[in-house]
Amino acid sequence: MHQFGDSEALKPKDFSGGDATVAARLQLLGFVVHHEPARPVREDWSVGEVELIVTDYLAMLTMELTGQRYNKAAHRRALLGQLPHRSNGAIEFKHCNISAVMLEMGFPYLRGYQPRINFQRQLLTGTVANQIQRHQLLDRAAMAAIERPVQAPKHADFSVVRSDAPIRQISAQEPEAVYARAPIRRDYMEREAHNRSLGLAGEEFALGYERWRLAQLGAEQLADKVVHASLKEGDGLGYDIRSFEPNGLDRYIEVKTTTFGARTPFFVSANEVRFAREKTERFRIYRLFDFRESPRLFELPGPIEGHCTLDPTTFRASFG
Repeated sequence: MHQFGDSEALKPKDFSGGDATVAARLQLLGFVVHHEPARPVREDWSVGEVELIVTDYLAMLTMELTGQRYNKAAHRRALLGQLPHRSNGAIEFKHCNISAVMLEMGFPYLRGYQPRINFQRQLLTGTVANQIQRHQLLDRAAMAAIERPVQAPKHADFSVVRSDAPIRQISAQEPEAVYARAPIRRDYMEREAHNRSLGLAGEEFALGYERWRLAQLGAEQLADKVVHASLKEGDGLGYDIRSFEPNGLDRYIEVKTTTFGARTPFFVSANEVRFAREKTERFRIYRLFDFRESPRLFELPGPIEGHCTLDPTTFRASFG
């Protein structure tokens, strides 16, 4: 049974005039009308505000790369005292914007501040570029972090390493800023990709995980046949590990490892891109991240461009 069932349906003309007629009409029908206060217009960050928060971010990143302890919440509270017109959430969001800029410039980003790519591009990117050009300690810390030898964990709990893959972000980008000098001193992510001890440790970890995965699926006889192909048969195959599905079909795995966060870009060869397209149903990228601290892994099946944006010159695969 409907309330006011004996009344006719309201027509568009009954709601003309905006709040003056709509609110009154609804009240006559028995509704309680609440007027929400107007939301304040969000103002863009000023030059001074952006310089302050970028300085704070780079200080934290330097401490993180050099193994020093710090407290993100304490840093945000300190910034709140210097940025009276910004909320805790706004400061945290801006830190995530800075993470996106750092990735664009080939730097690692702060753990816990996942990159968010929609931001005041020209102001934020220019400020970060200017500050990192003068930040020699950050450069030395990043180089030391990416070149440090790495070993695969000896007793990994593979039941907790799986993670969801990052979702590609879409942005409405402003025109790129023009710089008097190049903002990137080095592409640290590309240099990390050439850390052979890291690559080998990641492959050994993925090999152990893959054997564990098959055993969990009741295919122990196949687990014993998994091959570290890049080590035994050589590079250039388009994959690192030749494994199996539980039904015996081949699974080809290319391993990409970073000591940094899940959204850190990785590099693939033209051969790997081509092989992934040819073996759509059987190819997987295993992306290992946070490898030095607590290794995690997510899987990208099939063609790589289905998950990442590929730079057609370098095949730098990113999630933004």
